[in-house]
Amino acid sequence: MAAPAVLLLGLSKSGFGSGFGSLAVPMIALMVPVPQAAAILMPVLLVMDLLGLQAFRGHYDKALLRFMLPFGLLGILIGLLSFRLLDSRWVAGLVGVFTLSFLAQRLLWPPKPDSKPPPRWIGAILVACSGFTSFIAHAGGPPMNAFAIPLKLRPLVFTATTSFFFFVINLSKWLPYAALGLIDMTNMATSLALLPIAPIGVWLGVRLAHRIQPTLFYRLVYAGMFTAGMKLVWDGFLAGH
Repeated sequence: MAAPAVLLLGLSKSGFGSGFGSLAVPMIALMVPVPQAAAILMPVLLVMDLLGLQAFRGHYDKALLRFMLPFGLLGILIGLLSFRLLDSRWVAGLVGVFTLSFLAQRLLWPPKPDSKPPPRWIGAILVACSGFTSFIAHAGGPPMNAFAIPLKLRPLVFTATTSFFFFVINLSKWLPYAALGLIDMTNMATSLALLPIAPIGVWLGVRLAHRIQPTLFYRLVYAGMFTAGMKLVWDGFLAGH
């Protein structure tokens, strides 16, 4: 289960099929608890983030990053403070409901060509949610997509900006994860075994992201969001009942 999960995560990190990465933790969590699955993916995420930064350097929207990063880090702080109080399954389920709701809104009531992006305060909430859900279950993609898709960025700018954002977010999770006792030799040994798979998924995704048309790109984003949303809802509210 871990090998295809890492491949999906690599595709998502490259921007191609963004949203599929949210399936990685639920897939691995079929075998181990959610916090352990999240910890196992930490080194894999770091390698993928570094590969993504190298592949998409120079395409970031710096002004957008200056807006996003403080709210994303606020979400990390909220996740750390509430980690012991929250059932990770409920968090996964709520992320899934939010993802499917946004997707339904985009497909059933598509925005007009001249429509404006959501207000900044809504964007701030979505980015903070992305930081929070990223901390809990590496599922920051759906809230980030809900914020970034209406901005109508070019695919390369979209991918580069979100890649840099999640590089900072994932880097900021190391100390909190260690403080919570999630970084141990057992999890790190599993991570080392998975690391060779990480560049393959990123490489495939980068090649496709540089060649894909914007319309097809966003259709794949939507497909990834639907798949991730359904899986998260199942894990959060239906599995085991």
